[in-house]
Amino acid sequence: QVQLVESGGGLVQAGGSLRLSCAASGRAFSSYTMGWFRQAPGKERDFVAGINWSGGSTYYIDSVKGRFAIFRDNAKNTVYLQMNSLKPEDTAVYYCAATFGGRWSIEREYDYWGQGTQVTVSS
Repeated sequence: QVQLVESGGGLVQAGGSLRLSCAASGRAFSSYTMGWFRQAPGKERDFVAGINWSGGSTYYIDSVKGRFAIFRDNAKNTVYLQMNSLKPEDTAVYYCAATFGGRWSIEREYDYWGQGTQVTVSS
């Protein structure tokens, strides 16, 4: 069992930056692939970025490549999402999730989810 708690969301102007954190408790955090998803108002939840167990491999959707960076610190049981050059279309509730062996971008293959943190980007 893994419990996930996100933090770091907030209100920022376009062009600004935020760093989201996802703290995990429970067993074997370093065994899990971690992902960040987001859900904008009136839309479905979508994959944003993923990172493998060691941090050696990452994957991003095209719209955030070059602006967002996912990284993890297994010693601290934490995964991060650094978000730079934020745009109003990045406004959403951001969720972190953990999967053991699932496909990175497939929501239903994630086993554990955080409660989400709101990110609002003003124009």
